[in-house]
Amino acid sequence: MNFIEFAARFDSIIRKQILKLPSVVPVFLYSYSRKLFLKAFETNLNFEQTLPPEELKQTLWDIEFRSPIFNAAGMFKKGLGYDTVYKQGAGAFLAGTTTSKPRSGNIKNGILHPFVPYAETESASNWMGLPNEGHPAVAKRLSQIQKQKGCPVGASIAADAGKNPNEILSGILEGFELYDRAGVDFIELNESCPNVKHHSSTHNIIDTDISSRLVFISEKYLKKRKRNLPVIVKFSNDIEIEAIPALIDLLIELGYDGINIGNTSTRYEYYKKNVSSDDIKNYDYFTTTFGGGLSGKLLKENSFEKSKYAAEYISRKNISKEFYVVRTGGVSSAMDIIQSQQNGVKLFQWFTAYFDSFSKYGYSLYAELYRWL
Repeated sequence: MNFIEFAARFDSIIRKQILKLPSVVPVFLYSYSRKLFLKAFETNLNFEQTLPPEELKQTLWDIEFRSPIFNAAGMFKKGLGYDTVYKQGAGAFLAGTTTSKPRSGNIKNGILHPFVPYAETESASNWMGLPNEGHPAVAKRLSQIQKQKGCPVGASIAADAGKNPNEILSGILEGFELYDRAGVDFIELNESCPNVKHHSSTHNIIDTDISSRLVFISEKYLKKRKRNLPVIVKFSNDIEIEAIPALIDLLIELGYDGINIGNTSTRYEYYKKNVSSDDIKNYDYFTTTFGGGLSGKLLKENSFEKSKYAAEYISRKNISKEFYVVRTGGVSSAMDIIQSQQNGVKLFQWFTAYFDSFSKYGYSLYAELYRWL
């Protein structure tokens, strides 16, 4: 056990006691210690390598994924960490999310990038505000990766908030072009972030801001692609299930290659009934003080049902092109993956459960997961 694994294990032991302190204390502690942990974690290679079982390998969009699960966007914002996740045994590496200009992220009450875990509920809240170095810096870093067979590189892109529509669209297009030249294998367009202010925030059928961005990217980038570079669009776990068929139809018509359903949620009252009594104090404090996105086990049922519904709809359409469903939100076990795979979901991303699993199994977390897949 190296120092990083020891730190994660020690935190898991004392976490419940820390969370009993006045709510501002654990939010402050975890908001700052989390950044220090990630900085050390993303470049450490001092552990034994895990190779996924051969039977987990699948080829989608002519890209080989040696396993169906990898990190969600937000874990490796700077594009560092590829060698780490490859050695751990991940099926891919996803960098970002990035915007056209660097963002410092959210700060409130003296706390930068507020975050708090809910230990008993196996969930968390964050209000990051998309802190990142910008498309150019991360694209340059990704261009220098020595890629390994079966572990493709992806980049997550989001619209800049608070700018006029033309600047937003040109910034997104810049990101696609930079990551294309950097040689990434797939791109994820993030339309699900609850932590920045956009012109609209609903997903009622098809949000007009989102649909205009989707059409713009289709016209200016997708139809002009010169190589195989699939683009997946990620939507919030709060997307209405009735909107999914219309979204899929639009995405397919415009030339997109997949849909990612799950990510985070802002339905605080809806999920509150499932929050453990031990976590409710911190839950109420964070959601009323910062807002932000909920992640983890709280979202498991919704992300499963909606990704299943999407995959079944695609299957019924019997379309000629490759268009797949990715599930994010509440993915925490082999059974989560197996049940979704049985219903047509192809790829999976994890974040909150990844770190919970890391606290138990350290760098062998993928090896432990693969024992049951």
